[in-house]
Amino acid sequence: MTALTIGVLLIAALIFLVLLGMQIAVALFAVAFAGVWIIRDNFELAMRLLSITAYNGIADYLFATIPLFVLMGLLVSVSNVGRDTFEVAESLLRRIAGGLGVATVAANTVFAAVTGVSIASAAVFTRVAVPEMRRHGYRAGFSAGTVAGSSVLGMLIPPSLLLIIYGVLAEVSIGRMFVAGVIPGLMLALGFVAVIMLLARFRPGFVFTDPSAAARMATREREMGGGEIAVKLLPILLLVVLVLGGLYSGFFTPTEAGGVGAFGALVIALARRKLDRHRIWEVLKQTGTVSVGILILLIAAGFYSRMLSVAGIPNAIGDVVRMSGFGPYGFLMLYVVLLLLLGMILDSSSILLIMVPIAAPIAQSMGFDLIHFGIVTVIAVEIGLLTPPFGISVFTVHNTLADPSVGVEQIFLGTVPFMAVMLGSLALIALFPFLTLALT
Repeated sequence: MTALTIGVLLIAALIFLVLLGMQIAVALFAVAFAGVWIIRDNFELAMRLLSITAYNGIADYLFATIPLFVLMGLLVSVSNVGRDTFEVAESLLRRIAGGLGVATVAANTVFAAVTGVSIASAAVFTRVAVPEMRRHGYRAGFSAGTVAGSSVLGMLIPPSLLLIIYGVLAEVSIGRMFVAGVIPGLMLALGFVAVIMLLARFRPGFVFTDPSAAARMATREREMGGGEIAVKLLPILLLVVLVLGGLYSGFFTPTEAGGVGAFGALVIALARRKLDRHRIWEVLKQTGTVSVGILILLIAAGFYSRMLSVAGIPNAIGDVVRMSGFGPYGFLMLYVVLLLLLGMILDSSSILLIMVPIAAPIAQSMGFDLIHFGIVTVIAVEIGLLTPPFGISVFTVHNTLADPSVGVEQIFLGTVPFMAVMLGSLALIALFPFLTLALT
């Protein structure tokens, strides 16, 4: 049996182990260790590679971005900044067609610029936006679907943990990945707004339980004054300007931006008196849990990548693709389809950890810019957050909502318009690389 055959069998074994419920990090370590041992018939070499990967895998200063941005996102969530952002957007946009849906997207867009985690956005706005939308006559499925659909912006609009993970795996600049995510993120946000307004105008039955009652209620709501709007928006706007302004101007490195952002979020939380001893401990504990989990995954992915190189998988697949006559965009289409299929059964991080070490070298050899390829990858993976049967954003909304009258199938149906926008945006971004590279 050749090394290539063994490598292919090991990739299949990895997916099988993950589907059985094994932790992705454990599965990556086990498969990579077994692969190096079997292919080279050398147990000591496998142990040496494992120790080298564990020691060097996350030793770089750059990896401090992960706990810092996680800490910033958790502090922002504790400070109720997401609720205030939604209330301002609700006041400003309630009179337009589908105004509360548009407000949810707008608030999610701003919130994404300081959290970087889709699940955090989904949890926050399920509590804030869904009850308010239902009170105004929006359908339960559409309300929850709007939150789940717009929550994916958290993984594309920088700072984003998925962009960080991709940058590490593909060995490209995380700062450039952040900048490249701006235009696609805004495209998605504007597409979501457009589809909500069109549905509210031409398919009101999909959006509202009673469109006329919803319109009457919107006109009766109290308008928020300019001073109140400024007070509610000032903290998050200052944080966005501080972090993203410093990052895009080159004044901060990504790691420094994470540190400054975490400090700014701490100041906001303290100023709002949202931190006591218990909450500080919970925030620090969650930061450690999330960060350590991601860093262990990255070490495991590094070891897995070394096994793939030993087996010759990337070169072999690249040769097959080149000889097949598909060409670069044929390869990209097959890759995206595979990501969409994997999104139905695996979470975002797992898909990146399995696929990027294989696909990135092939994409580079076929002439793709790895920054552009990364944005295409992240959007395709993010669609998986909304697709059944896994759909982690949908299940997050469903579990947070804890309303037996709202079934998970209703939420999946409510996300369909958002998936359509994402697929359309993915096609445009794949065909026109300047949409990702214009700012870089």
